[in-house]
Amino acid sequence: MDQKYEALFTPWKIGNVEIKNRIVLCPMGGTSLFGWMEYTGCKFDREAARFFLERAEQNVGLIIPGIAPLRDTLWGRWLWQNPGMFRELKGFMDQIHKTGAKLFIQLTAGFGRSWAISDHVLPLHQNKVLRTLMKPVIDTDYQLASPSELPARWAPEVTTRALTLDEIAQIVDAFGKTAKLCKEAGVDGVEVHAVHEGYLLDQFTLPYTNKRTDRYGGSFENRYRFAVEVVQAIKAACGQDFPVSLRYSVVSKVKDFCVGAVPGEEYTEIGRDMAESEKAAKYLQDAGYDMLNADNGTYDSWYWSHPPMYMPQNCNLEDVAHIRKFVDIPVVCAGRMEPDVAAEAIARGDIDGMGVARQFLADGEWVTKLLEDRLEDIRPCICCHNGCFNLASSKGHANNQDFGDTRGMARCAINPRTMQSEKYHLTPSRVSKHIAVIGGGIGGMESALVCAIRGHRVDLYEKSDRLGGVFIAAAAPSFKEKDRQLIEWYRRRIAAQKNITVHLNTEIHDVSQIQANSIIVATGAVANRIPVPGVEKGIQAVDYLLNRPEVGENVVVVGGGLTGCEIAYELYLQGKKPVIVEMLNDLMAVKGICLANSSFLRDFFNANKVPVHLETKLCSIQDGSVTVAGKDGKEYTIPADSVILSTGYKSAPLVDKGSQIYVVGDAHKVGNLRSVIWQAWDVCMKL
Repeated sequence: MDQKYEALFTPWKIGNVEIKNRIVLCPMGGTSLFGWMEYTGCKFDREAARFFLERAEQNVGLIIPGIAPLRDTLWGRWLWQNPGMFRELKGFMDQIHKTGAKLFIQLTAGFGRSWAISDHVLPLHQNKVLRTLMKPVIDTDYQLASPSELPARWAPEVTTRALTLDEIAQIVDAFGKTAKLCKEAGVDGVEVHAVHEGYLLDQFTLPYTNKRTDRYGGSFENRYRFAVEVVQAIKAACGQDFPVSLRYSVVSKVKDFCVGAVPGEEYTEIGRDMAESEKAAKYLQDAGYDMLNADNGTYDSWYWSHPPMYMPQNCNLEDVAHIRKFVDIPVVCAGRMEPDVAAEAIARGDIDGMGVARQFLADGEWVTKLLEDRLEDIRPCICCHNGCFNLASSKGHANNQDFGDTRGMARCAINPRTMQSEKYHLTPSRVSKHIAVIGGGIGGMESALVCAIRGHRVDLYEKSDRLGGVFIAAAAPSFKEKDRQLIEWYRRRIAAQKNITVHLNTEIHDVSQIQANSIIVATGAVANRIPVPGVEKGIQAVDYLLNRPEVGENVVVVGGGLTGCEIAYELYLQGKKPVIVEMLNDLMAVKGICLANSSFLRDFFNANKVPVHLETKLCSIQDGSVTVAGKDGKEYTIPADSVILSTGYKSAPLVDKGSQIYVVGDAHKVGNLRSVIWQAWDVCMKL
């Protein structure tokens, strides 16, 4: 191991519990050991248990599974009323402890206004009759209950109700009873979720979401009373020596409901500012909390808690290190943390532990690889959220993801096996075949790897001089360093497979030329060309990203999907003046783009006054300007030194599927990295 990481592998204590190293597997929605949105009510989740045990065996120090709601989302039973769950948990804890890892259970009071309303569930909130009929199954009125009447985060047209004093008392009581059952099951501690991310307990602490006039509202002490009563109940039930961690947002980073503050922006904080946080951290420590598991943000500024690739690496470290000065208990920092930076911060005493979440989804062995000086073998998390938190929202849509995505979080776009080990698994093929893969993009490389690992002999054909395909263009922006690392990871994996032969600069025009048992076509997609006068004056997005032609100061980006918005963001970072023209009523108004990612770009463009023309179509391109038409049909011009066209793609398969011919990735259907990789597995597991 490189000595610069040494501080990560020193022991430390949370209360009286010693942790063998400073690496904390942070909680993620969908990884609760007590299940998540099961149709039959919550149950011990063996898939999550397998996930954590595998990572415990790979040298993680402390594991904190995803939130366990104190009250089942479906059917409404309290968690402490399910003793069978804790009997299974006890057996699992015995397995965890054999690895040397420790595990805390994270318990949540609820989501309040942040409960992820989906388009499918929205009618329940809007229709009193439906809501009443469904209440025994899913009590949406309770799930959304908040400190005060507030606009719901995912559907601002829905108003939440205020929790009653009796309901608050029931929640506090449930924390104590559930924590005691966790302790009896051998759990090393619990984490309260929390004064963090704009969930229910956090909403009580924040001035803009707590308008109560009783003992839980108004003064600082009243706003934090709920969180204090929770830790007191746990300590009363479990003893003072039983560790209780608190998931904690140092600063809310909120300008208004549903509007966050992007890095570097000057703004007026309406949530918890640093001055209050200095006081709150000490106050919560004195109340009985034994650790702060910290970052920043709320659901209104979600990109601080779930940083996309646009956020700086180690984005929360400065604020978390500052708050460490005001407490005597350990403080963990999460948020795109890099091991070398975390190790330096720990060595200085700025923080006590490195919180990591999504990297454990992408590569469960990354800690072991770090110990063994195999950093190049670590499959990097690219912060896409396509699999782990695929909750998309845009104007007119609360959460328009399929219900399977909403209930099946904590999966991984680039590692299909994560939390899906029964569906995606690799077994040796009974017959070794000769497989030809046409196209060396992500879909082609993933197909080649899966086939090779299963024992097939693979010929991989790529028309250019390098592997990567259109993902090379996608990885070109300055903030896509992890995407570029992923391409290199693929290239190394391909080179290491002795049964894969790569043919670069080899374009296949006719599959009949190929002698193979099966042929996989992964030839990707081509850009749509819109039929408007002067379109030849524009630059196709993929050509811009790959070749970086010189563009002028004023650049009109036609198309406000993800690619177009990322190009506009990159242009702004370069000092250009981008303008976005989009036909739909919002930017990135499609499924598959997590709100953490899309809200950053929307907030960034708004904060930096990047002009966005929605419900507007391109009419023509001429020298020095473009002509567009707004929703009312009236045409007007926008100055443009350069025009970049990001108007989508269409599949470009070399040949349609046939006998022993399979089409994968964008050649099959234009999607994202997740759809490309998962479909490659769907096909190749059966060959």
